[in-house]
Amino acid sequence: MNANPKPISTLPARGCVDWRKVIRHIATSRALDDLEESTLVPQRKVLYQFSARGHELTQVLLGSQLTGSHDGVGAYYRSRPLLLSLGLSLEDALAGTMMRAGGMSDGRDIGVVFNLPRKSGACVLPVCGGVGTQYTPAVGWAQALRYRAVVLGDKEYENSIAVAHGGDASTATNGFWAALNIVTTERLPFLFFIEDNGYGISVPSRQQTPGGNIARNLEGFRGLRIFDCDASDPRSVAALIEEAVTLVRSGGGPALIRMLVPRLSGHSGQDTQTYKSAGEIAAEKARDPLERLRGQIVPDVFSAAEWDAEMAKGRQAVAEALALAESRSAPDAARVRRFVFSEAAADGCVEIQQQGGTLCEGIVPPPGTPQASPQGPRINLVTAVRRTLEHELAVNPRMLIFGEDVGRKGGVHAATLGLQEKFGTGRVFDTSLSEEGIIGRAVGMAAAGLMPVPEIQFRKYADPAAEQLNDCGTMRWRTANRFAAPMVVRIPGGFFKCGDPWHSQSNEVQWVHGLGWRVAMPSNAQDAVGLLRSALRGNDPTIFFEHRSLLDGSWARRAYPGDEFVVPFGKAAVLREGSVLTVVSWGAMVERCEQAIVNTGISADHLDLRTLSPWDRTATLASVRKTRRCLIVHEDTITAGFGAEIAAVIAKEAFFDLDAPIERLAVPDVPSPHSPILLEEVLPSVATISRAIQSLAEI
Repeated sequence: MNANPKPISTLPARGCVDWRKVIRHIATSRALDDLEESTLVPQRKVLYQFSARGHELTQVLLGSQLTGSHDGVGAYYRSRPLLLSLGLSLEDALAGTMMRAGGMSDGRDIGVVFNLPRKSGACVLPVCGGVGTQYTPAVGWAQALRYRAVVLGDKEYENSIAVAHGGDASTATNGFWAALNIVTTERLPFLFFIEDNGYGISVPSRQQTPGGNIARNLEGFRGLRIFDCDASDPRSVAALIEEAVTLVRSGGGPALIRMLVPRLSGHSGQDTQTYKSAGEIAAEKARDPLERLRGQIVPDVFSAAEWDAEMAKGRQAVAEALALAESRSAPDAARVRRFVFSEAAADGCVEIQQQGGTLCEGIVPPPGTPQASPQGPRINLVTAVRRTLEHELAVNPRMLIFGEDVGRKGGVHAATLGLQEKFGTGRVFDTSLSEEGIIGRAVGMAAAGLMPVPEIQFRKYADPAAEQLNDCGTMRWRTANRFAAPMVVRIPGGFFKCGDPWHSQSNEVQWVHGLGWRVAMPSNAQDAVGLLRSALRGNDPTIFFEHRSLLDGSWARRAYPGDEFVVPFGKAAVLREGSVLTVVSWGAMVERCEQAIVNTGISADHLDLRTLSPWDRTATLASVRKTRRCLIVHEDTITAGFGAEIAAVIAKEAFFDLDAPIERLAVPDVPSPHSPILLEEVLPSVATISRAIQSLAEI
């Protein structure tokens, strides 16, 4: 579906544009920028201001075309005119930038970082502060539209589309290229809407993409229809946007619009544009689409008096909205810790987010049982994972699994072996080699009401997706529970028979620092079943860490505990009880600690934490207060590893109960070595753990 851009003068005048409505939205957007720049920023009532001056016309025209019952939008910080055209109230727009209670974030995020939850009509996914982060979640929304229409058979989702709105500089980002590759490969109903104002802050477009024109550079990109135009001809722009949206909505594949617009203010309220000459600024002002529109429709469509009246109405509406926004209270500081995770209200009911996941659509998963019902012979951990995934796919039609090699191959660790054959390529499928694309699309799918289960092949490979993972984790908090993106990200990692810096990292503490993520690290097959099922039926994003040495390890084998067995997060397993000291471990270190305790013959409590976010402080402190000694053993490197957090809590909460210093055993601050000899040198071994237990017991 390649095409050269049409000259705008040749485009037919199609459809019927409600120019009065368009002008009204432009007038209010321009009045908002005027108010903030002239008054609210100097008064410090607005701390971050991003003007859309010069961008309003094209955004409002785009918004007028987003009429699908489930259209989705990935936006950015200059998208306010688009939001206004889709229904964002002026009061909420000002309350957001003025950091007042309620609104899009309840004062938690920058006011132009928008979101607009919708069960019907265009939904705007939560905007992030990072450039280019909007693209792959919008791809996930597009793929969810197809999934809900084709796999779930919901006709209501047919003919809706996803749009990613961004600036020209964002086309240099990982997210843009990941999205471009996915939508053209999968032929998704997707529109890139790129506003090219010539600058990424001060860096000109020619330094973002060759020749400064992303549309021209993509003319030969297979499967993508290109539209390239200038906002200085408003009527032709309206026809072009309608043509592009109609193409995508009718199943013609993805398209890209590059819209040349002037940036009539600085990048932000702090940007004085000293890098532009007076001539450049004057030339941009002369291209103001608002003035060009006036020249096209006055007096043929509107009289000069009618035009001026609409401008005045816009200013009046903004003045009224300002009064309403200022009447709102400041955000309640007592609430700032809320909504990092899903939570229950005082009456025990869950306070469900407005958008994202399945709970907010009335789908309540079975509660499960913490009581295991062992069935059959002992199975290894990878079989336990596969069997749990298989059962949950069978009972939850909104669950889907994807990642590199998870389809026909069944995963490089065989965790998804046979699942594609049983459930089809619509529910278990391979992806392109882009972790940004894998996690980003999962965010969009979750926002659209699915339960995505993406796989990252090895722990180190999650690094390219770190921005999407971090943004996903904070989504609930920064939107004050308006949005959430529950998912389960399966990540194998840790040492095996050998190590290396690329496949054998543990580094689980990074995801405990990743706010909003629950983190599970099972040590055996039974716990793997229970924790994975809890995560798959939960309402939060979860990192499920599958340790490579345990996937087929004999010690980790257990009987399958049943199709309804669940393990609650934040509840440690007490593997043995004793009186001399407490050993705390998780993951692959649990087996080594068990062997060490047996070897020493010392009476010890042994706690397998099982989850690190949350972790069982109560059980840990109770055990330490009983035994008065504590040894913490983990595979992650020692400096700032999670053991340091446990030790800090014990030191604060149980200091006077201790008879000996808290001890930690962990990998020294080196990457995982490849040679088995070097690997065993740095890993806490049974022998070193035994010596640490013996030494601590003698104090």
